[in-house]
Amino acid sequence: MARSAVVVKQWAILDVLGRRPMQVAARLLLCVTLLPAAGSAQTPAGTPANAPDLAVQAREAWVKRDRKRLASLADTARSQGHALAGWVDYFELNARLAEVRQPEMDAFYTRYPGSYVEDRLRNDWLLELGRRRDWANFRRDHASYQMRDDREVACYALLADHLAGSKVSADTARAAWFAQKDGDDGCQQLASTMVDAGVFKPDTLWAKARLATEQSRPRAARQAVALLGTKLLDQKLAELQDNAGRYLTRKARTSPRAEAELTTLALARVAGNDPDQAADLLRDKWSRLPNELQAWLWVQIGRQEALRLQDDATAAFERAEKLAPDLPWTDESLAWAARAALRAKSPALALRAIERMTPTEQRDPAWVYWKARATRMQGDGPAARAQLTALATGTPGATLNFFGRLAAEDLALPTPLPPAPAPLTAEERRAARGHAGLMRALQLIDLGLRSEGVREWNFSLRGMNDRALLAAAQEACDREVWDRCINTSERTRNEIDIAQRYPQPHRAELLREAQVAGVDAAYVYGLIRQESRFVLDARSHVGAAGLMQVMPATAKWTARKVGLDYNAERMHDRDFNLRIGTQYLKLVLDRFDGAQALAAAAYNAGPGRPARWRDGPVLDAAVWAENIPFNETRDYVRKVLLGGAVYAQVLGLPATSLRERLGASVGPAGARGDVSDVPPAAVGDNKS
Repeated sequence: MARSAVVVKQWAILDVLGRRPMQVAARLLLCVTLLPAAGSAQTPAGTPANAPDLAVQAREAWVKRDRKRLASLADTARSQGHALAGWVDYFELNARLAEVRQPEMDAFYTRYPGSYVEDRLRNDWLLELGRRRDWANFRRDHASYQMRDDREVACYALLADHLAGSKVSADTARAAWFAQKDGDDGCQQLASTMVDAGVFKPDTLWAKARLATEQSRPRAARQAVALLGTKLLDQKLAELQDNAGRYLTRKARTSPRAEAELTTLALARVAGNDPDQAADLLRDKWSRLPNELQAWLWVQIGRQEALRLQDDATAAFERAEKLAPDLPWTDESLAWAARAALRAKSPALALRAIERMTPTEQRDPAWVYWKARATRMQGDGPAARAQLTALATGTPGATLNFFGRLAAEDLALPTPLPPAPAPLTAEERRAARGHAGLMRALQLIDLGLRSEGVREWNFSLRGMNDRALLAAAQEACDREVWDRCINTSERTRNEIDIAQRYPQPHRAELLREAQVAGVDAAYVYGLIRQESRFVLDARSHVGAAGLMQVMPATAKWTARKVGLDYNAERMHDRDFNLRIGTQYLKLVLDRFDGAQALAAAAYNAGPGRPARWRDGPVLDAAVWAENIPFNETRDYVRKVLLGGAVYAQVLGLPATSLRERLGASVGPAGARGDVSDVPPAAVGDNKS
């Protein structure tokens, strides 16, 4: 990597050998842009010429908490005007944040105004000030905080305002505390203060405990109950979290209210492992619990049954509605009520669930689409058609969304690719290349500091209009930083560059391997776009490697099946990764009789799971995909199939609709059944 002006130039020349002319020019331009001023060294005195960049060294020293080394690197970076001096400084200060004082932070802000590292360290400092209870400095620093995306900082900010005498509404404080996922100090201190001030009552604390239990966050539930200030309740909660069945047998009661709440939490724990057992217990032994607590439990039972694709999930949700019609449900529970209703062909329940969701959730294209489908199932063709039309045509590029395209196909509307935007001007390109944050991000990624580079890049995109986003995306595309190319281009609202959003890296090699394996090249492109964003050295947290993100054990198995030599080092070789990945994909497709939805689910979650998920009634394939129990896999299937449909158009291959890629239905192997709820080619105005 680059160590000095000479080394950078040498590296640039070597790195671009074999690239196409555009990539050669782009890479050389990046290297020249990032060169230090003439005469400035890039490594400390006595450091070997081939030592890692200062930022890389600082990152390694930060991981080791080598404060002496960090101090030396920070001094060197600042004195030499290193392009990434802010990051070196960030690592050094972050490593000793507990000892830092405000003047040192102010000096850091002054050195790097408006940069990502300024705001990133400000975020870290605000958390430290909150822990110190230094509210004066907290409020001063918080006023300049830009990202505003840290939940704990948000809780500290409300607490600081309250302590300064500003009125903080109970609803605002409750929303901030309920948004807390883990038991952090900031949100817990806010809740404790609100309890002491009489703003939070016991019913709020129990509601938080139920929510935390629903989200499988036992620590947060314990913290909520602890605010009630009764050690006996704390002990009982610990007991039921340890063994809910034993607690229900030996200690559970239905009164007073606190005991009923604990019994409810115990039954919810049982439901998480065995919803049928929880249902039996609730009907037979615990039916004297207050109606709202019974209703909440039936929601939990229904959600767990829906996750297990059980047919009786809808009965649990309907029972909850009858017991407490006004009980608020979380969006997650309402989503599973809607999915279970679609699976059971119960449009009335699906509509009720969708209409109870928060306004933001209801605007999600998934629920717009399923609301239209449920409306049609109830016989209101004109309303369904209007809803689908709005989804399919209401925004530029609507059919680049899975549900927008499904809606268009349901209406037999064309789904052409959006027209190309006007070419970027030289001034727009210069503005992107002159953006310090973007250039730092590309340098970080180039040095292997991808996490830091991605965060700096995303911070730099804030406030950009479509043209600026297209220019930034093009810089990433030209440098073959494909994940930033795609993700940045996807942010545009009105001007859509399909070449950026659906690029074609490694086209010749991919088409060759897809043909050899006998799989649809567009489908492979859609899968790689979702798996790795075309990052050659991508590696997941579970060890999947390369463009096609194949697990080592899967690669070994595939190699044996198709007669390939395998060793782990080859998984980052582009051609071998494509070969092993396409061959494995072919084996998975064959197992599921060519069903792309099932094969995509298998590629993400393993073949055994979709084989189990297909058991049960024969369903419209879109309904089946909506009921995939894993959020990640459900989203993955949508994006891979949509990507395949779009890439077929981009590659000029025979057009295949999204509905064709989904298939007509999914059910047990070899089964055929009634899928009369599948939309016709066009949704009519009358009941079909």
